[in-house]
Amino acid sequence: MRTKPLASICAALALSVGLIVVGVTNASAATLFSDDFQDGNSSGWTTSGGTWSVVADGSSALRQGGTSSDARARAGSSSWTNYTVTARAKPIAFNGSNRFIAVLARAQSNTSYYYLALRSNNTVELKKLVNGSSTTLASMSITVSTGTWYTLSLTVAGTTISGNVNGGTVLLATDSQFASGGVGVATFYGSASFDDVAVSDAPGPGPTTNTPPSTPPSTPPTSPPGNPGPNQADGWAGVNAWGQNGTTGGTGGQTVTVSTEAAFNSYATRPEPFVIRVSGMISLSKMTDVGSDKTVVGVGSGSGFSGYGLNVGLPIDDGITSPPANAVHNVILRNLRITGSADDNINVQMFSHHIWIDHNDLSGQNDGALDIKRGSSYVTVSWNHSHDSDKNMLLGRDDEDTAQDTGRLKVSYHHNWFNSTDQRNPRVRYGDPVHVYNNYYLNNDDYGVAATMNSGVLVEGNYFENVEDPYHLAEGDSPGGRLVARNNCFVNSGSGQTGGSVAAIPYTYTLDTACNVKAIVSAGAGTGKVSG
Repeated sequence: MRTKPLASICAALALSVGLIVVGVTNASAATLFSDDFQDGNSSGWTTSGGTWSVVADGSSALRQGGTSSDARARAGSSSWTNYTVTARAKPIAFNGSNRFIAVLARAQSNTSYYYLALRSNNTVELKKLVNGSSTTLASMSITVSTGTWYTLSLTVAGTTISGNVNGGTVLLATDSQFASGGVGVATFYGSASFDDVAVSDAPGPGPTTNTPPSTPPSTPPTSPPGNPGPNQADGWAGVNAWGQNGTTGGTGGQTVTVSTEAAFNSYATRPEPFVIRVSGMISLSKMTDVGSDKTVVGVGSGSGFSGYGLNVGLPIDDGITSPPANAVHNVILRNLRITGSADDNINVQMFSHHIWIDHNDLSGQNDGALDIKRGSSYVTVSWNHSHDSDKNMLLGRDDEDTAQDTGRLKVSYHHNWFNSTDQRNPRVRYGDPVHVYNNYYLNNDDYGVAATMNSGVLVEGNYFENVEDPYHLAEGDSPGGRLVARNNCFVNSGSGQTGGSVAAIPYTYTLDTACNVKAIVSAGAGTGKVSG
């Protein structure tokens, strides 16, 4: 049994799907286990059923040679919790039409575990087995051929279970059946070879370690948030602060469906909470206000707004330098397609707080795809697909907004797909800490992230592809801020510029492995992935 560095494993996976990894910086994930069987034995593995041996199959591999039983080989520790297990697997023969080979995680025994199964009926399934009874958590079609090597990857992190084949589309599920356990490989009435089994730890739902702050955050949360539910924000929008505990939008209010500008306007600015379902594309004649305690959610994958965008915030007043009691708050914008605005697609301003902008498709605007400014704070921007535009996401309007912005502009950007968005991904002033993690950057011609005006930006676990300048300090006439980068994955991209320290992140979060982010985000970001 041999142990391989995680960076080598990540690079090998990337190469298996035709990528070239230029670098992985500051990797902190540990390799828990690795076996390439080059020592000619299967020491450390416990087998059950079938006929297991180490054979020559290109290189040495673990072979299960029988096709008449359910067979498993297990390894690892029962105490392992959050990790990714990968293995190369080659089906050799199937005895029937619905047989499979698999990789296992959080194995309790030979009859209880999570598994990613490659089936002879041309499907891949994310499943769990509980005392011998199986449940399918997610599935999709895929061509399965005997005699072909496949790379199977299965990640368990908290209650999130995900898997993919050859780095392709990710199967995602949530399940709390098993919290820990070892790994394994298996066949069900089939024979197969397995090689290059590797286990790397993945951050769980507990607190992560961050650079200690040089000074305490100026507006600390009154209490840490818990794990968000299916319709409750995480990140900064989940923090209890400024009199608002998390972001729940219009939950508890009346649910209405609108398909015209007039109908949308009539509900969006009322004082009471509403869940406003947008059906179809609504053409707006101006930037349209959204008031407090509102959820605006698109129906299906093609509903939203064109012509103009949404404004979340009070009218501009330079004389206000602290959050007013009537600041817009507790707003969710979700599953919306917003395109072609003559101004911004989304604008958040004037101390608006606890805003969750999630699973939207943003493109074609005249100015910014999403601007957050003038003292706004406690915002989470997650799982959005922003594409084909120049100015993407601005955080902090102007260098002169010191009085309104200092100690505010606390924003989380995670699992967004910044796709051919030239700049401002984001461009940051004053905010500290601003958390930019697990985003997929693709073909950003100018730059990715810019930290300016004494901001503090943590850039971690992101995937940069064809980005010459992933992140830097200073931009235009704005002096440099502070930027810490770690655990990022670079494909045909530059190395970025860092400097200074960043305040600690006060909430819990799960960090996906950087080299898996492309597959995770491209499969999960944008509209049509959550119900409207």
